[in-house]
Amino acid sequence: MEIRNMKPSIYILCLGLVFASCDKGFEEMNINPNASKDVIPEYLFTDAQLTTVNTNYTGGAYLTIGQSMQHFATYKEVPAAGDKYFNYSYSTGNWGAFTAPVIQIGQVIGKVADDPNAINKLAAARIWKVYLFHRLTDLYGDIPYFNAANALASNNFTPVYDSQADIYNDLFKELDEAIASFDPAKATFGNSDLMFAGDITKWKKFAYSLMLRLGMRLTKVNASLAEQMVKKAIAGGVIVNDTDLASIVYINGTQTATRNFIASGMMSTDYGSPGGDNVEGGKFAKTLIDYLKTTGDPRLNVVSIVWMPTGSNSYVADTTTALQLGMQNAKYNSLPAEFNTFSEPNPATVLRYDTPLVVIGPAEMNLLLAEAAVRGWYSDASAADSYNAAVRSAMKQWSLFGSAGVISDAKVNKYLVTNPYVSGSDEQQIEQIQTQKWVSMMFEDEYEIYASWRRTGYPKLTPTNYPGNLTGGKIPTRFVIPDSELLYNQENFVTARDRQTGNNSFSSTVWWDVD
Repeated sequence: MEIRNMKPSIYILCLGLVFASCDKGFEEMNINPNASKDVIPEYLFTDAQLTTVNTNYTGGAYLTIGQSMQHFATYKEVPAAGDKYFNYSYSTGNWGAFTAPVIQIGQVIGKVADDPNAINKLAAARIWKVYLFHRLTDLYGDIPYFNAANALASNNFTPVYDSQADIYNDLFKELDEAIASFDPAKATFGNSDLMFAGDITKWKKFAYSLMLRLGMRLTKVNASLAEQMVKKAIAGGVIVNDTDLASIVYINGTQTATRNFIASGMMSTDYGSPGGDNVEGGKFAKTLIDYLKTTGDPRLNVVSIVWMPTGSNSYVADTTTALQLGMQNAKYNSLPAEFNTFSEPNPATVLRYDTPLVVIGPAEMNLLLAEAAVRGWYSDASAADSYNAAVRSAMKQWSLFGSAGVISDAKVNKYLVTNPYVSGSDEQQIEQIQTQKWVSMMFEDEYEIYASWRRTGYPKLTPTNYPGNLTGGKIPTRFVIPDSELLYNQENFVTARDRQTGNNSFSSTVWWDVD
């Protein structure tokens, strides 16, 4: 009996000895031999560039903003974040940037900050940080900023939400200091930099272009600071020529990550297969197609097609102007009989996997210069000259998408004659400038179109008022912070929510959106 009763104790003791012996050297053994033990700033910088631009494109830029800005429409309810103002969850996906590029760019900065020979790498990383965070704060308002990237470095998983005004002030400071710190004698990221391959001159122009964009954002909330930053950016030199265009090149490779994510997103959700239904029920919106047809815009025949049947299960992509037809936003809640007659993106241009992404280009900058001229902040060229230069750049830019994107000088000239720059009031001029931005940057940067619309109210869009929508028939004006913040960072989230508008919804606004 005694011997039998001792057996369990002996087994436990022996088991403990086995585990104790196994634990020796366990930490050394439990290391992935294929993983780096150290931060490699070049690799992380490349990855930060990629993850910054492509975070939640389908949910945020396409389904939420693209439909809100009436570039796209859908007949379905679930993906109708911007069409019927349903399902705010599509807008929460951009918050995922805090777990990828925010951490990545923070690690890059932390690694190179104390190395005097890496000053150019630090400057480029700081500028990219501005690009990343200006998009986040413009979507969500008050967000974690100053301590947002400290989760790994200091185990701070509940960062304070900073006010958007404070964030903007620091973004300007970051740009100022980064521009001034560049040293042509020091090393750069080289080919790890997907936009400029380390070209310092181009990085400075990119930074000043960001400064111009952000400065103009403040026209209604802090006009004096807006004027100051706009003038400083212009004096520094912004991107006004195609040779300085900031872009990321993609290829049609076997790896999805190498493909243009806009084309990939659209191809995987809605387009590319003629006939029948598609995943999200999407087509081009009537507002966009009607506008392009009314103005005789040659970009219509570059971006839009209708699948025309040529036989049994055979179709051809037809760009003929008369055939293009947009689907009205929020009109349908089931598959319309005429669905296959509606226009969708051209597979020869918009849906190509090997097209570049224009991050900041001369079309946007020239339009901002036109607005600056209207406001009396820029005198080197007239508003009309800058506007015309923007239109030319925007149309010529489509040649980057291959031969199907080429628009001749004759067509550009005809468009400018048919749609001349207005000589009316300041407000009329700003309306034309912002409406042109809505066309010139379509698909490539829905985020910037969305910000410009919220700031200026242009283009004038007629909201939808689908039964049961989440905004009372108002076009969404802010992205919704995910509910997970109430679980993991509740105190700071609630403080920021109450400080802004008291709610976290599609119809709340960010700091600079005062109308």
